[in-house]
Amino acid sequence: MLSKLTDAEIEELLGGQVIGRLGCHAEGKTYVIPISYAYDGKYIYCHTEEGMKIDFMRKNPDICLQVDNIDNMAHWQSVILWGKFEELIDESTRIHALETLINRRLSALSSNVAHLFPLWPFTSENLNNVGGVVFRMLPVEKTGRFESDQQSTQFNV
Repeated sequence: MLSKLTDAEIEELLGGQVIGRLGCHAEGKTYVIPISYAYDGKYIYCHTEEGMKIDFMRKNPDICLQVDNIDNMAHWQSVILWGKFEELIDESTRIHALETLINRRLSALSSNVAHLFPLWPFTSENLNNVGGVVFRMLPVEKTGRFESDQQSTQFNV
């Protein structure tokens, strides 16, 4: 069965995952890359380094994010969000975003890219020392689909 996710199922998927694919477009090119994120029920928060995606988003703040939960080809969920890139420069907003990223549920086996500082999972004494670019997206549109060979849309998120 192929169908749409409810708003509650979209929220559950977004809150239960930490990796998505960020889409941005500038200078006639579309760029899609995996990125780790945290979702607080309102914003998607991300931390990254300077590079092509940041250059693109500064030039064109219209972005999207796709998040999936795939058990197999007959049992999956997928959500796409559209919104605006907002670079967080204000100290208190940036620290809130970093705290949200720190407090997300990560697997014990996770890549160094998902870690915000070298002593992960132990927090830095001063989050102002965390380098890189912190940004958020306020989703303005959300859509979700699922396929299930069962009647229930319950997934292991």
